[in-house]
Amino acid sequence: MQMKEKIHIGKLIQRTLKENSHSVVWLAQQTGYNRALLYRIFNNPDIDTEKLRKFAEILHHDFFADCSAHFIENQSVDAKV
Repeated sequence: MQMKEKIHIGKLIQRTLKENSHSVVWLAQQTGYNRALLYRIFNNPDIDTEKLRKFAEILHHDFFADCSAHFIENQSVDAKV
């Protein structure tokens, strides 16, 4: 049985922030979170869904769709095994 690769949502948020050419300082201002908390979020593979919704709204990115696509992709891998 093949092990499913887990999505790292913190890295995905950080990558999206960079792709949008925004800084951590900018994100801190938008979210009301301090930079230390943002870096902890970036290093964490998991996140509360309400926080994820907030990041999605601020960064104009559908992280939930990313998670769904990742799940579907991993389901396809399991089906082939």
